[in-house]
Amino acid sequence: MHVATVLFFALALMAIGGAVNLIVQRHPIHSALSLIVVMVALAGEYLLLGSEFIAAVQIIVYAGAIMVLFVFVIMLLNAGVEERTHVSRLAQYVGVPVAALLLVELVWSIRRGSAALPIQVSGSVSTSQLATLLFRGYVFPFELTSVLILVAIIGALALAKREP
Repeated sequence: MHVATVLFFALALMAIGGAVNLIVQRHPIHSALSLIVVMVALAGEYLLLGSEFIAAVQIIVYAGAIMVLFVFVIMLLNAGVEERTHVSRLAQYVGVPVAALLLVELVWSIRRGSAALPIQVSGSVSTSQLATLLFRGYVFPFELTSVLILVAIIGALALAKREP
């Protein structure tokens, strides 16, 4: 077995474990940290595919900036441990069969479609070409997005400010 195959399965297991932990955790901070584990594992998968730029964006934007905002909002709201209630028994009885049906459909789709769809790459774009396009051709939308995020953070702070 090749090293890339072993790394692929290790990162896939890490992503699946993080996703399961995200759902199972009762504390919102632990769930957010589990989501970071999933995003880092996905960045590793992108590296295995040879997409260094997408892997870097995955780490910087998603695991970095957006997760910092999630953790900031969780701490700002002072969210505590989730309280479990037994109100929705319907979700328990309907959720398990629907999840099993989706799993069967996923396995069927993978078996049917894996041999029929060969991957073809039409052209190769280097990371430097992509960065040049992003920071020269699309610098205004890129900076406008950062200003909008900054305004959203200031708005969240203004809304959360408590009167003495």
